[in-house]
Amino acid sequence: MDTPHNQVTLAVDSPERMQELGRRLAKRLRPGDLVMLTGELGAGKTTLTRGLGEGLGVRGAVTSPTFVIARVHPSLVGGPALVHVDAYRLGGGLEEMEDLDLDVSLPDSVVVVEWGDGKVEDLTDDRLHVLIHRVVGETADTDDDRRTVVLNGIGARWADEDLELG
Repeated sequence: MDTPHNQVTLAVDSPERMQELGRRLAKRLRPGDLVMLTGELGAGKTTLTRGLGEGLGVRGAVTSPTFVIARVHPSLVGGPALVHVDAYRLGGGLEEMEDLDLDVSLPDSVVVVEWGDGKVEDLTDDRLHVLIHRVVGETADTDDDRRTVVLNGIGARWADEDLELG
């Protein structure tokens, strides 16, 4: 396991704020960035990615690519495309990911991979690993939208990046 070079923990209390976090995070992204999203079903990975897409100014509605596995959203503003990957159904590790040609897309795009743990780390030494945890409160409210989001900037690319997103 890589040791994060840069780690920030943020509190998010609604889907709207998760999407806003994505918009703010998009301002820090550039072509060649790999973003890994980790969190249980319904944690907010696709909601965060929707905000990334808005912040990057890409075409098309950002939805979960579960059945197509990968979806490319070209930029409408001259920036990098967003390649959104759902690796949930991929079990073969990097070999199966290589079939998606992400290494070809990576230099010119922002690649966001949901469920990429153990599958995409070898694509690059530099990546942003976003862990989304549901906050378990004192009540039995199953509709609690509170999340703790941990941003782990791994590699030289992220060592000096301001991840506070203030």
